[in-house]
Amino acid sequence: MSIVIRKYEQKDIEQMNCIWNEVVDDGIAFPQLEILDDKTGEEFFSSQTYYGVAEDDESGEIAGLYILHPNNIGRCGHIANASYAVSSKFRGQKIGRMLVEDCLRMGANYGFKILQFNAVVSTNTTARKLYESLGFVMIGVVPKGFLMKDGHYEDICLYYHNL
Repeated sequence: MSIVIRKYEQKDIEQMNCIWNEVVDDGIAFPQLEILDDKTGEEFFSSQTYYGVAEDDESGEIAGLYILHPNNIGRCGHIANASYAVSSKFRGQKIGRMLVEDCLRMGANYGFKILQFNAVVSTNTTARKLYESLGFVMIGVVPKGFLMKDGHYEDICLYYHNL
């Protein structure tokens, strides 16, 4: 397996939707409830500042993706936000790290000064360890800020990284 991180192409939408929807359906990391279809997926991904995919160069399969966009507007428009999704088939292979590292570079390339995460679920220890190992700083906790799929609430952690 040889993973390449690149900008998404139209041909990737179906696989991207599947990966995104898998994380949404898990109900433990993404706040979204809606499942993407061909139309809504294309609209969603194309509305982002940048959208990268991790492609297995040997098979052509999309292993993961990320979206990058402003966290806010105007005087806070220099702060970016991002989300990452890795197919369950490819988890544990450092693809998330590759996606976040690429996102940090792309965020700076697009002129963002800070990358901020607003809602990292406290129980998502794999993601939290990854972010902290890449220099993200936790700046706060929102108690019971995330409704888990099973109906209970978990804290969310806010993180930032200077670009």
